Parts: sequence; C-alpha cells; structure tokens
Amino acid sequence: QVQFVESGGGLVQPGGSLRLSCKGPRPFFSIASMAWYRQVPGKEREFVASMDTPGPTNYTESIKGRFTISGDVFEPTMVLEMNSLKPEDTAVYYCKIDGWFTELLGRMDYWGKGILVAVSS
Repeated sequence: QVQFVESGGGLVQPGGSLRLSCKGPRPFFSIASMAWYRQVPGKEREFVASMDTPGPTNYTESIKGRFTISGDVFEPTMVLEMNSLKPEDTAVYYCKIDGWFTELLGRMDYWGKGILVAVSS
C-alpha cells in the first residue's frame, strides 16, 4: 500500500509558525503535482496550496503571503511552511500526491492520513 505520512503539526499561538512535511515511499515512478488540503470538523475538505512538477504554485486566497509550498519529486517529500498563523487556520492538514507510483498502476491520487494544526492562545 502506498502511504504518505505528514509530520510537523501541533499547537501554536496566533502569529506563530509551523512547518508541515509529507514523505512518501521510494522509488516513485512519476509525480504530476503535489498539494495540501485542510479540513475542519463538520466542513468539507478545502484546497490550500499546490505545485505542478515542474510548474507553478497555486494558493488559496486566505493563505497567500503566509504559506509556502515546496517539494522534491525524487524523495518524494513536500513541505508547507506556515507563518503568521491565525486561529482560522486550525484544521487537519492533508498532503496529496497526483502521480504514478508505478507505470503499471496508472495515475492516481495518494493522500496522507492528516495531521492536526491548532492555532490558539
């Protein structure tokens, strides 16, 4: 089973920073894009940030200028640097890889299990 694992979450005060990481198995045949999503209990999962590999990055409006996505398709790993955190950023964060674990399996979405980020004083 192909599994990606997030790390780096936790409790932080408003205005603070966290660095989320997501690591998957090697070797990974090919990755088309990497993304982060988040979900608050009782609400739908929402898009946070993505990067095509290679290609541009995209961010949801509410986190522009505060969060930065990066990744390495060869490891494969991805990172979400989160600064100036706000209470409304509190959610479970999920990483998603869009790609081919093997050429035979075809293109699929692979999700991490999620990690909690809580922003509170």
